[in-house]
Amino acid sequence: MQILMLSDVYFPRVNGVSTSIRTFARALLQMGHRVTLVVPEYGAGGGELEGMELIRLPARTIFFDPEDRLVRGGAMRDALERLSARRWDVIHIHTPFQAHRLGIRLSDAMRVPTVETYHTYFEEYVAHYLPWLPGGALRLFARRVSRALCHGVDQLIVPSEQMTQVLRRYGIQTPSEVIPTGIDLEEFKGGDGVAFRTRHGIPPDAPVLVTVSRLAVEKNIAFLLRVAARLRGRHPGLRFIIAGEGPDAPRLKRLATELGLDEVVRFHGNLDRATALLDAYRAGDAFVFASPTETQGLVLTEAMALGVPVVSTAVMGTAKVLEGTRAALVAPEDEAGFADAVDQVLSDRALRDRLSEAGPDEARRWSTDTLMGRVVSLYQRLLDEA
Repeated sequence: MQILMLSDVYFPRVNGVSTSIRTFARALLQMGHRVTLVVPEYGAGGGELEGMELIRLPARTIFFDPEDRLVRGGAMRDALERLSARRWDVIHIHTPFQAHRLGIRLSDAMRVPTVETYHTYFEEYVAHYLPWLPGGALRLFARRVSRALCHGVDQLIVPSEQMTQVLRRYGIQTPSEVIPTGIDLEEFKGGDGVAFRTRHGIPPDAPVLVTVSRLAVEKNIAFLLRVAARLRGRHPGLRFIIAGEGPDAPRLKRLATELGLDEVVRFHGNLDRATALLDAYRAGDAFVFASPTETQGLVLTEAMALGVPVVSTAVMGTAKVLEGTRAALVAPEDEAGFADAVDQVLSDRALRDRLSEAGPDEARRWSTDTLMGRVVSLYQRLLDEA
């Protein structure tokens, strides 16, 4: 099968959508399919996969979100001409901006089935990026745009049932199927937590919290910093490892200082996923997470695969990952309750061991080997119906 994938974001831009797309593409290649991925040009490469055709289109920065790129109009026209001269079995769109426009125009011209993955809960994100506009109006706008975009494709892939319910409330009637991206378990083996602690001067007996996230307001890292401040007195020597980058980093660093956490918190930026990131996960006694807007919560599964006990709120996509799990404690959404849950894990070695031991088995439920066959079956059904 020849699959054309389109996205407004991809590596070297690090976030959950980039990771999800690369996981999708790698799994499809391993299954013997041909994949072409069209993404913006960032001025630097990243995310190349053996066997995948990667096309980068000239793009410009976005004034309110300088990390991201928007493909230029001329590049869109050239891409439409070039791509429409080729044969595609399925067009899979991953983001709702220029990639969506290009995918729809190609589909209309070529009569090719279109699938779109609804990766991001835009209603909850948009106000953070346009704070000078009324939040209520922005959320209403996000719902209307979502309806228009989703009704323009043949099939939706939604990462969780919770997100499906949101789209139903929007009035979206496009057929949808819940298929999480999952993770490639082969990527989440090894890791050396002792080496990470040694490199960064963390004592071997220090209690360590870890989180991996884009540093953006909607990820709720400030909440975790306030939780760490509550725990510092109960756990002398506490350390908090934060891996990731993003626009909220300056505010979070100021907050850490205001909370007196300069000796506790270490911001490590984006770490290499094949080496240092695995070490950072493994260095933790607990992986903590409190984002209320995740459609998947892939980092929870990554932590479980590496045997790191998880403490997290259960909202949207994380609720599905944590449902019935033996590898995590579900924490309340208030700081005191969350701190108590983390304290329970840090204070009870037997509990940590049980959560850690259960993690790899729990992660297998979210393996790409389990989930990607459903995606290919969906593609085939659309082809048969075309």
